[in-house]
Amino acid sequence: MGREREPHPVNDVNGPVAREVVVRECQTSSFSAAGRPVGDQKREELPPARGLFDRPRSRGPRQVVAVILMWRGRIGLFKRSGSVQHDAGLWHCITGYLDADSDPVRQAIQEIWEETLLPARALEQLTTGPTLRLADPRGGRDWTVHTFLARTSQRRLTLNWEHKAYRWVRPWKLSQFDGQVAWLTDVLRAVDSLPSAKARDGAAS
Repeated sequence: MGREREPHPVNDVNGPVAREVVVRECQTSSFSAAGRPVGDQKREELPPARGLFDRPRSRGPRQVVAVILMWRGRIGLFKRSGSVQHDAGLWHCITGYLDADSDPVRQAIQEIWEETLLPARALEQLTTGPTLRLADPRGGRDWTVHTFLARTSQRRLTLNWEHKAYRWVRPWKLSQFDGQVAWLTDVLRAVDSLPSAKARDGAAS
């Protein structure tokens, strides 16, 4: 029997407490969802996944959000399941399409909820990073990637159908995980989550 979801943190009428989620550089007045409420959906009712580089049906700008989730200095790596249409079996961060009329911050919070069941109140920090412009490997239009760094004190996550495993990894051990999505490094670098040479040397000694 499927598990009913808790109220979606974006749609929760109580809203997140301001001190629980610190959003830097990109301020929003509320976290009310614009459109698709998902508070009472079951996980199995979600639509089939699309890979980042699969052509979306909309003719609007091709934009996504990408969130690096951290717990106690460790980076969350998520192994994409066979249910997604692109990069299945590879390690990645939390990602999702951004509709033309959506706010990147709201979408980032929604993607965190959908992929890990972490509500907004479980986020200690949500920081916006640079917006990246990535070339499409299939020769299509470039992709705009809104990057975020999120921190949580909650170790246990509940994955949806998009991922089949997750690991909390020390930054200097990221290279030990073979099979990463090609542009994950771009996102990690954008939010300053890659260890410096000095930090790597210190960890190895």
